Amino acid sequence: MKFLTVHCTATPEGRHHTAGEVNKWDIARFGCISYHWVVDLDGKAERSLDDQHIGAHVRGHNTGNIGLCYVGGLDRNMKAKDTRTEAQRKSLREIVAAYRRKYPGIEVKGHRDWSPDLDGDGVIEPNEWVKSCPCFDVRTEL
Repeated sequence: MKFLTVHCTATPEGRHHTAGEVNKWDIARFGCISYHWVVDLDGKAERSLDDQHIGAHVRGHNTGNIGLCYVGGLDRNMKAKDTRTEAQRKSLREIVAAYRRKYPGIEVKGHRDWSPDLDGDGVIEPNEWVKSCPCFDVRTEL
């Protein structure tokens, strides 16, 4: 594995959804399960795909890329917001640490970090983000 990409479900804060629900949404939209892991509000991490299966979470960059998604990412007005609960933060840190041990050198990114570098400076700034997902800075927090 070369990458692990963190996502959010783009659902309002505090609204509980299961990995099964998220998988059904993705099958309906993309014809397959998108994420390898889904972390619910209580921090329960459910595996949806084995590592060797390709998800559908970063267009054009799914091969060799683990998809990790937390439930939330929007405020009650449907605006991007870091809505992670403490339990979700803990689970995300544990999963990322496990993948770093399993695949030394794996690059951990947020979905928004796959946006194009429009000014060519090697940094994806907020004005270049195509998406806000996962609504926090993965590189500094994980």
